[in-house]
Amino acid sequence: MWLVLLLAPFAFTYGLFAVVFLVAMLVPVIGLVVAGWVVVGGRGWGSMYRSLARSALGIDVAAPAPYVRRRGFWSTLWSGIGDGTGWRAVLFLLVTFPLAIVSFVVSTVFLAVGLGGTTHWIWSRWLPLQQASDGSWHRGASFGADWFVDTPVRQLGLVVVGLLFLWLWAQITRGFAQLFRALTVALLGPTLSSLRVADLEESRGRTVEDADAKLRRIERDLHDGTQARLVAVAMQLGEAKEQLAAGGDPDEALELVDLAHSSTKEALVELRELARGIHPPALDNGLAVALETLAARSPLPVTVDVDPAVEASGRLAPAVESIAYFCVAELVTNAVKHARATGVYVLVERQGGGRGARLRLRVRDDGQGGARVVQPGSDGQRSGLAGLAERVRSVDGTFELTSPVGGPTVVTVLLPVRV
Repeated sequence: MWLVLLLAPFAFTYGLFAVVFLVAMLVPVIGLVVAGWVVVGGRGWGSMYRSLARSALGIDVAAPAPYVRRRGFWSTLWSGIGDGTGWRAVLFLLVTFPLAIVSFVVSTVFLAVGLGGTTHWIWSRWLPLQQASDGSWHRGASFGADWFVDTPVRQLGLVVVGLLFLWLWAQITRGFAQLFRALTVALLGPTLSSLRVADLEESRGRTVEDADAKLRRIERDLHDGTQARLVAVAMQLGEAKEQLAAGGDPDEALELVDLAHSSTKEALVELRELARGIHPPALDNGLAVALETLAARSPLPVTVDVDPAVEASGRLAPAVESIAYFCVAELVTNAVKHARATGVYVLVERQGGGRGARLRLRVRDDGQGGARVVQPGSDGQRSGLAGLAERVRSVDGTFELTSPVGGPTVVTVLLPVRV
């Protein structure tokens, strides 16, 4: 008993220290949790202000990317605190509060002065009489000790001043509205980087779908075309072998071998066409050589001008070379089939240096123009230009089309040199 009593103060001190220490550790954690909730909650305020801007100012600000909650306590905590969209919404609330007060006060003052000045000649008759320093009595607004608006000329002057203030009130109100519009777009809308990421995700998703469709088409072509021909070759050779083994007519066996030989050559042609659609063999020697070969095979006169600086520091990334080649090939084909052009000019040059270097393609034909990018409809059909634009965007490139009716059609493509 005495031992328990002796140890009791130390045990109580230790227990009290443990409780205090745990509470002290929990306080910042709870504070961080609340801070995360507050930051993420700013998104709700941002949504409300975007709706207000849509109804009051007629601007439709796109909503930023939704908040993604990570798994795990600490991951969720830091994802909330580090939510950039929430922080931008909180900044918007902090900035618009003094702005709203200033705009209300200034707007109210200018409106009141303007209305008062333009209508002073009506309501001034009910103002109390005021005595000037010389003992005379006046009825009207006073400015200073002895200046009163109680004559027709002064009344007219005050009306002019009132109209000026009403005009200034309209301009000031419009200015505050434009400032609110700019803040809403800048702080409550998606950032340029997020729009870029969303565009890349969409274009790469379509690229994956296109690649899957292309693989299925290749599989179908191999199954229905090349495989069928090879099966026929095997059957023809087998039949010829059986005829020769049975002592049959050698001429019939030779005819079967000739058929098998022809089928084999046709199968090789089909395989080359399939391989050309996957990776053009001409690209093995570089983009410049591939484009010159493409121009030589075109039924239209095609002039290719490739800046030596394009491949001066080495070959381009294979994906960039492939996209550039297929862009030029598709545009030349369009000029032949649809544009009724008499010639095509292709310019390839390098812009910038280092990691930010870009490959610039400019394809111009003198056809009838009127080309446009047709986005996929409900049936999934789209134009070849839309496919090119998505392929270009999949590597963070840009695709620009200018094709007025009557021509010319000019397509400018910017691609990163390295991906």
